[in-house]
Amino acid sequence: MKLRIALIIPTMDQGGAEKQLALLAENLPRDEFDVRVYLLTRDGPRSGSLRDSGIPVTVIGKRFKADPTALFRLRRLLKNWSPDVVHTWLFAANSFGRTAAVMAKVPVVIASERCVDPWKSWWHFWIDRVLARRSAAITTNSSGVVGFYADHGISPDLFHVIPNGIPDRSATSITRQQALERLGVSADRKLVLAVGRLWPQKRYRDLIWAAELLACTRSDTTLVVIGDGPQKAELLRFRDAVTIPEHVCFVGQRDDVPELLPHADLFWIGSEYEGQSNAVIEAMQAGRPVIASEIPGNRDLIRHDETGRLVPVGDRAALARESLDLLEHPETAERLGEAARKRIHEDFSVEKMVQRHAQLYRQLRWQSESR
Repeated sequence: MKLRIALIIPTMDQGGAEKQLALLAENLPRDEFDVRVYLLTRDGPRSGSLRDSGIPVTVIGKRFKADPTALFRLRRLLKNWSPDVVHTWLFAANSFGRTAAVMAKVPVVIASERCVDPWKSWWHFWIDRVLARRSAAITTNSSGVVGFYADHGISPDLFHVIPNGIPDRSATSITRQQALERLGVSADRKLVLAVGRLWPQKRYRDLIWAAELLACTRSDTTLVVIGDGPQKAELLRFRDAVTIPEHVCFVGQRDDVPELLPHADLFWIGSEYEGQSNAVIEAMQAGRPVIASEIPGNRDLIRHDETGRLVPVGDRAALARESLDLLEHPETAERLGEAARKRIHEDFSVEKMVQRHAQLYRQLRWQSESR
């Protein structure tokens, strides 16, 4: 008999958790696992690859934060299908999904915490603690997440750290000149890339200031920010107040990031908290020297001066200083980039990520049957 796995997540937007769930669902061995995906709130662009792979996707349609009808619809669907394992991802699905799974008497209930979440209030953590007692395990991608939730009363013994997986890179089909042309950057400038949602967590104001410091020092650098989000208008106003588009430009959401990454001279991330950044993993996989804020999620990926550089959160001068050093010493930048590429190849494959989840599902199901 195949193990029935129900994966529950709020949406299938273009986020990191959604990407990992899709990779997991699409690559679990079909001869051993029967996988279905349930979207608590609404559909999203990543559902296409799931459906193309023959994985059923069901939208529950939760209309507001405490929508009880969504809870009962999800419970009914789980009861009718009788999965062996329910694995929920992110807070809304962790709360609604685990509750519905317990109500439906699913044998194994697993949650997934993907990020350090300082936005949570006391009642979020209370819900997390209550439902942790009904969970067989909690998966995460970062040791920093384990420490964060341990500090809020959840036993670290519940956690299983499974690093993100990333597909092998395809051969880059564009030249550096073409990459710069696509981004509207002059061919004689050094390219610094940042990729991510335009959101306060990412601290793009720090990156803008650091980019201005760097450009004023060297006069030949451009920071290109790829991504969209609710802070876009505010960040554009801030950019115009402190620098010029030649030094910092925003190019919106793009589908060609994998082609652009190998042509970046540096990759920046200044987040104040992360779980494990897919953008950083992809930059490292492309062999780019990464300069990142020194937070737990980034420390899991980057060993300072071995596979990248780390700077204190909010230290714009340090970010500019480390960047200047790497631009002036390309051999060091090349060494860091190559070490980064090797680390991702060895430790962050999709195959390893899927194997670790599959083994956890087998182990927990066997334990539940042995009780």
